Amino acid sequence: MTSPPGVEVTGPVHPRYDEVLTPEALAFLAELHRAFEPHRRALLERRRRRDAELATGALLDFLPETREIRESDWRVADPAPGLVDRRVEITGPTDAKMTINALNSGAKVWLADLEDANTPLWENVVSGQLNLRDAIDGKLEFTSPEGKRYALHDSELATIVVRPRGWHLSEKHVLVDEERTSGSLVDFGLYLFHCARRQLDRGAGPYFYLPKMESHLEARLWNDVFLLAQDRLGIPRGTVRATVLIETFPAAFEMDEILYELREHSAGLNAGRWDYMFSVIKKFRTRGADFLLPDRNAVTMTVPFMRAYTELLVHTCHRRGAHAIGGMAAFIPSRRDPQVNETALAKVREDKTREAGDGFDGSWVAHPDLVPVCRAVFDRVLGDRPHQLDRALDEVRVSAAELLDVRSTPGGHTEAGLRNAVSVGVQYLAAWLRGTGAVAIFNLMEDAATAEISRSQVWQWLHNDVILDDTGERVTRELVERIADEEIGRLPGDPGDYAEARALFMAVAVADDFADFLTVPAYERMP
Repeated sequence: MTSPPGVEVTGPVHPRYDEVLTPEALAFLAELHRAFEPHRRALLERRRRRDAELATGALLDFLPETREIRESDWRVADPAPGLVDRRVEITGPTDAKMTINALNSGAKVWLADLEDANTPLWENVVSGQLNLRDAIDGKLEFTSPEGKRYALHDSELATIVVRPRGWHLSEKHVLVDEERTSGSLVDFGLYLFHCARRQLDRGAGPYFYLPKMESHLEARLWNDVFLLAQDRLGIPRGTVRATVLIETFPAAFEMDEILYELREHSAGLNAGRWDYMFSVIKKFRTRGADFLLPDRNAVTMTVPFMRAYTELLVHTCHRRGAHAIGGMAAFIPSRRDPQVNETALAKVREDKTREAGDGFDGSWVAHPDLVPVCRAVFDRVLGDRPHQLDRALDEVRVSAAELLDVRSTPGGHTEAGLRNAVSVGVQYLAAWLRGTGAVAIFNLMEDAATAEISRSQVWQWLHNDVILDDTGERVTRELVERIADEEIGRLPGDPGDYAEARALFMAVAVADDFADFLTVPAYERMP
């Protein structure tokens, strides 16, 4: 395989990889890297400076320098083809089976996940691009080891919206000028290069979900990337559309500004609830009782600070003519256990009913069996309308204090909650290191976001000397170590199978220094 000057592919090259890693595609990635890598690094350094300020007593607030943007009248671009009706969206990684099942599911949109529901194993990075291209060409097929055949239906398929990795992640298998490239730009660039024209020929377009952003300046960087990329590929500006996940605490204070930066490319905002909870812990983990969250399962979408966040998101989106998309209920159905199945369906139905009633234009599910549940809820609210952008929610007024009101969250700190956090974290990391990014654990769909909540909550409880309500025991490293051993002993297989995952969990959950993202050290353990 030939690479252009200054580009080196260090990952193994398997059959058909040369269809993705063409000299022209690699040259496109190199141009993106050289144009934007210095800015990406500067923005990551800006994050670190802001985190240091928060650790020493600063608070988040709406930005005074962007008041004019928040108070003036402007709107984002009209919805693009395939993104007008988004009442139910399914999420999942880009392996062949999931790609086919998601596109056939009856959902309006498929979030093709190269991020939290995926792992950046080199084989996943490249094969995911192949599967996306083959799906758009209508020729993707898959046969399971048991002989079951999967193929795309002839009926209407879900619109593909790709989620690349966040700005913080690098790609170690593609080097430009001896530097690692941005995982974001590799995922974005390869998909855009190979599939933009294909999507336009089908009457759709190259659409993206943008994760983990912390400021409107990071949205501005994405917009600059879109402009250069569209110009280089000869497609009109505004062809690329992006929905931004508001899944970090700082981004909740800059929703207007994020939409404004992307306005000709904007497709709305999404309430990324699990990463949002993680971000709350991460940003204020050393600030004591005011930001100390209870057991994860006690933090529902109706607690005050989460309610303020979602109300502000819908209000902001509709004021600007942008879709507001609801988040993921983690419950998953079971085809083997009727009681588990009924509980999951009821929980998801309740969650989607709340979102539709609050003004969201659609929402996420993680399993094809949940598509009819979500669709039925939104059908009742929307009827024949494709969305409810006309619902202005002018009565909504959310203050910075309400967004920051973590202390009012009800719930306790229990040994059961601690055990759940440790067990979920270890089980998830064991799967992640094997190349699987979406894992069913205790009848919930766990991905990197929920694993981040687990390990960051353990860190927060440990470093804030939490006393467990039910046992009176202080959370210490020794207690966490003991619980980890006990929980691993309850898992199937040899405890030694979880040794690397246990070591990684301890490194990110109890160490004095807090790792910004568990996927960063985990990635270094991957080949």
